[in-house]
Amino acid sequence: MSEMRATLSANVRRYLRDPVVHLTVRATLASTLAYAVAVQLSTEPAPLTAPLTALLVVQVTVYSTLTTSIRRVNSVVVGVLIAIGFSAVMGLSWWSLGLIILASLTVGQFVRVDEFVNEVAISAMLVLGVTRLANQAWDRVLETLIGAGVGLLFNLLFAPPVWLDTAGESIEDLARRARHLLLRLAEQLHGPTEVELAAARLHEARGLDQAIAEVDAALRQAEDSLRFNPRISEGMLSRLVLRTGLDTLEICVVVIRVLARSFTDLAKRRTGDERLFPPDVALALEELLAHVGGALVSFSVLVTTQVSRNAEAAEERLAGELSAALASRENLARLLLDQVRQEPDAWQLHGSLLAELDRILDELDLEHRSRRLMEELDRATVARNERFTVLYRLRRLVRG
Repeated sequence: MSEMRATLSANVRRYLRDPVVHLTVRATLASTLAYAVAVQLSTEPAPLTAPLTALLVVQVTVYSTLTTSIRRVNSVVVGVLIAIGFSAVMGLSWWSLGLIILASLTVGQFVRVDEFVNEVAISAMLVLGVTRLANQAWDRVLETLIGAGVGLLFNLLFAPPVWLDTAGESIEDLARRARHLLLRLAEQLHGPTEVELAAARLHEARGLDQAIAEVDAALRQAEDSLRFNPRISEGMLSRLVLRTGLDTLEICVVVIRVLARSFTDLAKRRTGDERLFPPDVALALEELLAHVGGALVSFSVLVTTQVSRNAEAAEERLAGELSAALASRENLARLLLDQVRQEPDAWQLHGSLLAELDRILDELDLEHRSRRLMEELDRATVARNERFTVLYRLRRLVRG
């Protein structure tokens, strides 16, 4: 019973942390509130533009809500201005409607409204087709401002969650998938390896590219949640730690794909029941792949850990895995050298195999990690200072 209660509680927490659930609840409440406000302020009997705008602009982060609100209001205002300009010289007909749609879509490409380009034409058509042009134009702009304002105010008063945990979980999941793939690659070393099995592992390694795209989307959402969020005083460090961590894992995934390709090429060179490697080389390579997989998981835990005590423990585990991997690497290098002397034609594949593993270990190295993070911090600090310098100069210019 206790296990069932714990499972149910975990499922409820996972459901409540789902961005789709947050977006659904927030959009529903903001749209309803926007309609209630618009009923009081607009002269339209059914001011549905306000809840529609709130529904479109409310996002899972404050930053995305603000940028969406600006684009939405901009598209409506531009569409209304185009309709007012056209109404001054022509009425509504099939050819004037075509002209206003063409003009709206063309202008919409230059005013940076992105996905709301069609909204420019929609606003122009709706305003052009009414008899009370001035009132309709004003009401549509007013309702849009109400919807955007309510959506933005809703997210400011009830700040959305910071999606760092979700991004961290996706990064750790990517590292564990890479580790499992390395372990499966190691399993095929102890016996005859069919080309089809090696090719299947290569296809699985290529499938990690889609996982990287999903992690990148989760990380972008986490980065947006750090901007303009009242819960976060300084999110640049957290953003850079996660971003550089994902970059490192992406490089490692690419190298693992190359590693799987090397195993596939070796399998094609073997005939019958011949193994990829002799037993001693296979055992050393399996040990190295296991340590590399453990280092990948430890690295992902390190970059996603927020508490300093846990970060120190993760760093110690990563250092231990890297130390064991380097020792295994030296043993494997010696065995591969002996193997190359017996089989000179395979020196390229054996050398590339060792170089690929060295690349992963180099990317996971703690000194390399610290150096990369410091470089990104310096670059971000310089960019922020440049923005502040421009704003300072503009302020001085305005003050004369």
